[in-house]
Amino acid sequence: MSTSPANPLNLLGMPRKRLAEQFEQWGERGFRATQLIKWIHQRGVTDFTAMTDLSKALRERLGQVAEIDLPEIALERSSDDGTVKWVLRLADGNAIETVFIPEDDRGTLCISSQVGCALDCTFCSTAQQGFNRNLTAHEIIGQIWLANSRLPVPEGRSRAVTNVVFMGMGEPLANFDAVVDAIDLMLDDNAYGLSKRRVTLSTSGLVPALDRLGEVTDVALAVSLHAPNDALRDRLVPINRKYPIRELLEACRRYTRDGARHHRVTFEYVLLAGINDQPEHARELIDLLRDVPCKINLIPFNPFPGSPFVRPSMNAVHAFERLLGDAGFVTIIRRTRGDDIDAACGQLVGQVADRSGRGARMIRLHAALPQRVGATA
Repeated sequence: MSTSPANPLNLLGMPRKRLAEQFEQWGERGFRATQLIKWIHQRGVTDFTAMTDLSKALRERLGQVAEIDLPEIALERSSDDGTVKWVLRLADGNAIETVFIPEDDRGTLCISSQVGCALDCTFCSTAQQGFNRNLTAHEIIGQIWLANSRLPVPEGRSRAVTNVVFMGMGEPLANFDAVVDAIDLMLDDNAYGLSKRRVTLSTSGLVPALDRLGEVTDVALAVSLHAPNDALRDRLVPINRKYPIRELLEACRRYTRDGARHHRVTFEYVLLAGINDQPEHARELIDLLRDVPCKINLIPFNPFPGSPFVRPSMNAVHAFERLLGDAGFVTIIRRTRGDDIDAACGQLVGQVADRSGRGARMIRLHAALPQRVGATA
């Protein structure tokens, strides 16, 4: 790939193998990629001139042909419970959202993979925004870089972010190549060094892409199920009309079939009052998932303006949980975090200017189920 000062190559989201190839194209030794990755992702340095174990000539060349470009923080809010929300403005004026959820034993970052989403799930406020574009790998990894640069590091840890969940805006498997490149950096010991059990990808069910994912990685898998039968899921998650539940579950079994894939699939189930929260739905779900190694995350719906759905009572939520638990399923009720900064599940949380070609209008962003920390180990 040719570069020029007018069109610099962004190195932030480039995995080590590809970066080594790029250095070799520049006539440099491939090991320079490891040095550069450590500077960027471990030390948080974006100024080439400060990378003192690179030669002065190489630093000058990098300054001419490359860059480490980060999203701009348009909004930052901290909750009383420690949750932190950022709205990040991208170079083209679009914006995405990232949410950090701290716990005693981990710090989980919920990241976006697209601007908007094309899957049109009826209970999701991002779906009402529509789809704009995929994020690049550097826009995805930039969310982690910024979070680590902004957050205090708890005692006993090397950085604030210990877990990453692809549960923000967008369908990760619809942006396959950029997401896989970002995952490579997350798992790279010279970058973020996260274990595969601490990176969770959540999908609504793009079956061919899920099979492709199993060929290149075995990070933890979460599936947005939300219904125990095709008729209901067709209404709630329209991609089900193309890849119905049985096909999706077979893909989940293929993904976890390898003995090395010791983790279970996490099935996410947003509870909608009178729609999918009745005892008969729980019994259907039990029959459906009986032979799938899994755990189930129940997510009481958080209403947003214009939504026809209603949050169920906690009595109904706990009754649903009891039925699943009595059948032997590990079941977690997602607790709400960041209410005081509008960072709860599915809520609308801010307004930013959308300069995507549809005109300079205000769009609402949301955290897209940021509390899915129960999906990680």
